Amino acid sequence: MASPTTGGYIAAGDSPSERDGLGDDPSDVAVEIDGTDAGLVDAVESALTGRSEVVAVGVPLALLPPILAARERTEDDTPWRVACRPGVVDALGRAFVLGTAVAEAVAAGAIELRTGAGPRTGANESDAGRVLFASPERVDAVAGPEGNRTLVAEETPDRVAPASRAVRERFAAATPASVDMPARSRLLAAARETLDDRFADDVAAALDALPYGAVGRTGEVTDRTLLLALAARHDHLLWDLRRWIGDESGRGSDDSGGNGDGDEGDESADLDGGVGIAAGQDLTDDRKALVRRGLIEAIKVPAGDGRPQLRLRAVDDALLRATPVEVLSVLRGRFALPVDEDGRVRETPGRDERRPVWERARRDKN
Repeated sequence: MASPTTGGYIAAGDSPSERDGLGDDPSDVAVEIDGTDAGLVDAVESALTGRSEVVAVGVPLALLPPILAARERTEDDTPWRVACRPGVVDALGRAFVLGTAVAEAVAAGAIELRTGAGPRTGANESDAGRVLFASPERVDAVAGPEGNRTLVAEETPDRVAPASRAVRERFAAATPASVDMPARSRLLAAARETLDDRFADDVAAALDALPYGAVGRTGEVTDRTLLLALAARHDHLLWDLRRWIGDESGRGSDDSGGNGDGDEGDESADLDGGVGIAAGQDLTDDRKALVRRGLIEAIKVPAGDGRPQLRLRAVDDALLRATPVEVLSVLRGRFALPVDEDGRVRETPGRDERRPVWERARRDKN
């Protein structure tokens, strides 16, 4: 290999595009991205843009964003073949923003995704796990010690041919993989059909603007929390949100009514065909947390002869006024406030006096 493309180390968290909006409880994707040399990320995008028939092996989670960016900027009739390290594809199934973006690229035929084997022990350990990018005229490799990675390129014809062949063989030996997240086009089309255009537009705006690691599956504010809040801004039924978000196994729900009391029961037969972000019953804890913090309410409404439905309704002014991109910041701000033992936001002195008199009277009566 020859000619280092870039070098140097940028400390974790110094990338404002990924750091902004990540909150104090970053997702797995945010941790990976912020822990990777931003110069290396930029070098990978620059090196791959405009190339055709790209084959990549040993790809870690943090290098998927520059691969996606380069692929989007490149006209190529053939899919780019990408073999990730073990565990990366599983992580995409818990990464709402990045997972749906990768799934979209796969669905569009822009990327063929696989999972490669882990590094072998012994003399060939470093070669087996090395990050390599190959195309007919060039091969690039990530080199250097941890914390000081560089991208080096080889363009000498008699060296490119055997190196490129080795990369293609590693990809061929990898296992085909699928992301446990829906493609964005399918996600939004189903949102328009099951809920409405306004909600789908909000989800699209959030996905387009939020950093790849902005929200994940763990912590107090999750991807489910965000989607519940977006639905509540448009007074949607919880049942419809569950039908849209749910997996295709048809698993039911023990989600409860109103303020956490009562039971909607298990009606799993009606949950088939969701986009598969998460199981419908996984919304329960996030919904209750939003209600306790005074961001939304869940109102029981009649549903014919069956159990009452729950209508989600945003009641916090900041949540209602926020743009779709600002909703996540509003949620994080409210979840950062101190809470009582029951999880409700602790009242501060003088706060009640600023509320309308009819609301204070209603509270005193209750």
